[in-house]
Amino acid sequence: MAEYREIITKAVVAKGRKFTQSHHTICPPDYPSSILGCWIINHEYEATKVGKTVEVCGTYDVNIWYSHKDNTKTDVYCDTVEYKDIIKLKYRDNDCLDDKAVIAKVLQQPNACEAVISSSGNEIIVHVEREFLVEVIGETKLCVAIHPNGCKDDWHTGFEYEDDDDEYKKLNSDFIDSYDK
Repeated sequence: MAEYREIITKAVVAKGRKFTQSHHTICPPDYPSSILGCWIINHEYEATKVGKTVEVCGTYDVNIWYSHKDNTKTDVYCDTVEYKDIIKLKYRDNDCLDDKAVIAKVLQQPNACEAVISSSGNEIIVHVEREFLVEVIGETKLCVAIHPNGCKDDWHTGFEYEDDDDEYKKLNSDFIDSYDK
């Protein structure tokens, strides 16, 4: 009969994933005539576990290149946007001992899909997509069977390590020099 041991180790104890589409209203100083371009830069975020969810809080800069004054002038307007994504977790280990460490990975960086002038004409509405994968790391127990006789010294039998000095002699040692010529 085998003996068993409990081993405490760190492991991924829960995971979650979320794709988000959001809309941001940007108010440039001049009434826009047309949108010439829109891009997102300087994405920063932080993830924390809250109950059975992970909150990803972050910011990014929305840059909008637009024309104004009846398409006679152009300007770039930058606005920093804050967001909070709440990601539900799928638990794999409800009995973990410590599950406060969170790893958040960006699967899709915030991306401006569309920028349009609002019906009032003084605002720009930006449609943004982003996606996160989160993993919660916690301490958990593993139960392993112990072999009653321990490890044998011949555990490595079955692996064949042969010295093939003949193969090394066949190698062309001038290969690298001849390649440069």
